[in-house]
Amino acid sequence: MFGEKIPLPACASTNCLTKGQARQSHVKFRWLVLAIAMVRFYMEKGTHRGLYKSIQKTLKFFQTFALLEIIHCLIGIVPTSVLVTGVQVSSRIFMVWLITHSIKPIQNEESVVLFLVAWTVTEITRYSFYTFSLLDHLPYFIKWARYNFFIILYPVGVAGELLTIYAALPYVKKTGMFSIRLPNKYNVSFDYYYFLLITMASYIPLFPQLYFHMLRQRRKVLHGEVIVEKDD
Repeated sequence: MFGEKIPLPACASTNCLTKGQARQSHVKFRWLVLAIAMVRFYMEKGTHRGLYKSIQKTLKFFQTFALLEIIHCLIGIVPTSVLVTGVQVSSRIFMVWLITHSIKPIQNEESVVLFLVAWTVTEITRYSFYTFSLLDHLPYFIKWARYNFFIILYPVGVAGELLTIYAALPYVKKTGMFSIRLPNKYNVSFDYYYFLLITMASYIPLFPQLYFHMLRQRRKVLHGEVIVEKDD
C-alpha cells in the first residue's frame, strides 16, 4: 500500500521537497474547506439554490490563486504538463470571474453545481496524489483514484461549464454586457455573445486533448505501458 516509489520533480532537493509538500498540502486543504462548505450548505438548506453565493468568495480566492500552478509547473515543483495546467486554470478563472461572478441570474443553475463538484473532487484527489508522491509513499487507492475518477469527473465538469455558458447566453445577448459597439473613437467592436459561442466551440478541440492525455497517463501509470508523447 505505501511502498511505491514515485519519480520526484526536477527540483527534488530537501528544501524543494519541503516547500513542495507544504504547497500540495495547502492546496488540498483549501479544496477540502470548499468541499465541507458545500456539503454543509446542502445539509442545512436541502437545495442547491444559494450555494454559489455562499461559497463564492472562497472559490474566487482559491481559483485565482491557482494561477501560480502554471509557474510551479514551469519550474518543476508540480510534475504536470504546463499546457494541460494552463488550459485548466485559464478556463476555470474564466468560468469564475467572467461567467458566474458577472452574470448573477445563472448562479442558481444546476449546471454550476456540476462543475463545482467536479472541480472540487478532482483537485482534492490530484493534490492528495502530489502530496504523497513528494513524500515518496503513495497509497495505491490515491493513485487509483487520481487515474480513474477523472474518467467521469472531467466530462461532468465540462458539461457543467458548457451548460452554464449556454444558460448565460440570453442574458448576455439582452444586456450587451462586455460588448463594444460601433461607432466609437477606437473604431473597434467586440460582441461578448459571439465570443461565448466561440468559447463553447473551442471545447471541441481542447477537451479531447486533455482527456486523452489523462487516458495515456492512466495506461502508463496503472498498467505500465511505455507511451511516447510529444513535448507540450
